[in-house]
Amino acid sequence: MNSLLLLPAVDIAHGQSVRLVKGDLASETTYGEPEAQAQNLVDAGASWIHLVDLDQAYGVGTNLSLLTQVVKNVHTNFQLSGGIKDSQTLSNAITTGATRFNLSTAALLDLPWVESAVAEYGNTLTIGLDIQADLLVARGTKEIVGNLWEVLATLEQFGCARYVVTDIDTDGALSGPNFELLEKICAKTSNPVIASGGVANLADLETLRNMVSRGIEGAIIGQALYAGAFTLEEALAVAGEEAVPSANSEQCKQ
Repeated sequence: MNSLLLLPAVDIAHGQSVRLVKGDLASETTYGEPEAQAQNLVDAGASWIHLVDLDQAYGVGTNLSLLTQVVKNVHTNFQLSGGIKDSQTLSNAITTGATRFNLSTAALLDLPWVESAVAEYGNTLTIGLDIQADLLVARGTKEIVGNLWEVLATLEQFGCARYVVTDIDTDGALSGPNFELLEKICAKTSNPVIASGGVANLADLETLRNMVSRGIEGAIIGQALYAGAFTLEEALAVAGEEAVPSANSEQCKQ
């Protein structure tokens, strides 16, 4: 059986590592220093970290210098996310030295720019699809971007490398991923899909691993991990991903 790539999340707001439920800022729980949090995940075997600037995503500031510090000091692969929606925010993100950059759903309001960015940066970009009832919804502003399936068809024509799929109603809610939605998206693309949001237990990870042959590449895990539903070591074992010892983790940087 193929392994499922795990990307534990470190979400940053006002300089701290936090978790939200369904993207609601009022639900914030704080978990301390982001660099220490990221290092703990690497020490536990993480080969990738999904690093999110929530302040930028919600248009209330930026943690660019802190993101840069975390990427520089913690030696692993980083998928950077949060408010990357235009040339300036993408250029800023690239300066952090992260491995990959996740364009926000808000970026899809300007599809010509997305097309040009994909043409220029290719496999270093992922496309964030924040979804609510078949609609793409920009995180933060709640602006409706368009119909998921129509926009996805256009993105496929652009040659996008991979998608990060979040069902807003399950994100951080520990209610289980929207497996039906993930199945439908995998049927519409031959590109890898990363499931984001809703993972509540190891059984959810086992189900996602069983979907690898259908196009699921990985899973972003956050709330369940921080709430103690399972350890990262346990999650890696279920996912079939070999833990990366922190002493060798600098070799992971691409």
